[in-house]
Amino acid sequence: MIWLGSGSRRSTMVSPTSSTLHTAYDSKIEGNVILTRVDAAINWMRKNSLWPMPMGLACCAIELMATASSRFDISRFGMEVMRFSPRQADVLIVSGTVTYKMALAVKRIWDQMPEPKWCVAMGACASSGGMYRSYAVLQGIDRLIPVDVYISGCPPRPEALIEGLMELQKKVEREESTMAQKKVYFDAIS
Repeated sequence: MIWLGSGSRRSTMVSPTSSTLHTAYDSKIEGNVILTRVDAAINWMRKNSLWPMPMGLACCAIELMATASSRFDISRFGMEVMRFSPRQADVLIVSGTVTYKMALAVKRIWDQMPEPKWCVAMGACASSGGMYRSYAVLQGIDRLIPVDVYISGCPPRPEALIEGLMELQKKVEREESTMAQKKVYFDAIS
């Protein structure tokens, strides 16, 4: 837009563009600002970005793989990134029979995972040893590592795993503050 001023000189007036409008005052600021606690925001981010570490030890692992398929689509919950490195995962999904021979490997993987971390026992064998009452089978992964969610079934359907992961999301959302978690962690070290 050209504007002729009081003098004979020509001045140029710049019209506002779309890139400068969004930085101006917005009279409807209520819709653009969210007020929350830091803990609630962190728990919301954690809840929607859980990265599972699959520990498929038996037939339940097939159902775990089916959960990632397009029919069940675990990516709706932000969990499509199955990490096979314990240092990049925060949810350990133990699916299948845990023998004493594998128990040390499961414990080592659990110890390598960064805090905060959660565990899901998928299936009857991971939860309680299942039908195997023998000297070689660990009677529940909770004797080795803490379990947050138990999923029953032999083998459990993918819908059951999705429901268990939704329960885990609810648990993550209700967790205490990050400072309380750090305090518990430092108390455990000392």
